[in-house]
Amino acid sequence: MEYRLLGRSGCAVSAHCMGTMTFGNESDEKVSHAQLDLFVEQGGTFVDTADVYSKGESERIIGHWFASRPAEVTERIVLATKGRFAMAGDPNGLGLSTRHLTRALDASLTRLGVDAIDLYQAHAWDPLTPIDETLRAMDSFVRAGKIRYYGFSNFTGWQLTKAVARARELGLAAPVSLQPQYSLLVREIEWEIVPAAQDAGLGMLPWSPLGGGWLTGKYTRDQRPSGDTRLGDNPRRGMEAYDRRGTDRTWAVVDAVQRVAEGRGVSMAEVALSWVIDRPGVTSTILGARTVDQLATNLSAAGLHLTDAETAVLDEASDLHAPDYPYGELGVDQRDRALS
Repeated sequence: MEYRLLGRSGCAVSAHCMGTMTFGNESDEKVSHAQLDLFVEQGGTFVDTADVYSKGESERIIGHWFASRPAEVTERIVLATKGRFAMAGDPNGLGLSTRHLTRALDASLTRLGVDAIDLYQAHAWDPLTPIDETLRAMDSFVRAGKIRYYGFSNFTGWQLTKAVARARELGLAAPVSLQPQYSLLVREIEWEIVPAAQDAGLGMLPWSPLGGGWLTGKYTRDQRPSGDTRLGDNPRRGMEAYDRRGTDRTWAVVDAVQRVAEGRGVSMAEVALSWVIDRPGVTSTILGARTVDQLATNLSAAGLHLTDAETAVLDEASDLHAPDYPYGELGVDQRDRALS
């Protein structure tokens, strides 16, 4: 397992992060604890959750694991959670207001059974709450010792840049991370969000690096999903729905991942994860798994680095063919300042 600093902080985290959205839903407590045990055995130190994952059950399961394991194990964990979305019907029970975040954070601390959370993240932008209010709330949590660092999730480029600039102008604690969706199938963030995060010195924590399972090779072009898979249960599920994501580009990317995997003698998941982990600005990639075996396969990507030639194959297949200027080749050429 490799370790990297979390943005511009001095906090080191494992390059693989244990994602726990399945805990309490697709993975019961016994399986969830087995996943955490395996993750730690393999050198993992970074665990990510959110209050809305299984309506708080994911945090409770993690809290039970913390309480039942020796301190020499749990003290190594860098624990991250998120707040923003509704947990109840209260009109003030969602968003990034001081009122909601204070209550959400206290509830997360209780479910997790800890005195402080290492990384607390705003789960998404709130168009109704002034960003200054959110930043002041985060700063107060740091000063009170309830959290050690904070970051953002699912922010766009302009939202991220505005938040970072305002924190600096107000003299508040600075954010350290951004958690975006990022994979060979979702590269649009490279146009604006990745440069914004790099400019701000934020460590990126990609979620869904396997494209909701698409990059593992479990789905095929000529047969709709069935059986015990994420889309087998519901082919129309979410943003990775079969008909929505099953485009010619997706199948071209899947084919490229398969070719590289066969050439290396590794799984497709390992190849797709390795590509994400080595992208510029990435600190730790979030692994989600329903079973212990799935997690074991994903963790086997630890230490795997693709060659330049292998990366080029994947880059070409997943190229989004960016729209016209200021993106695309014209934009790159215009911004180039290579010195002869």
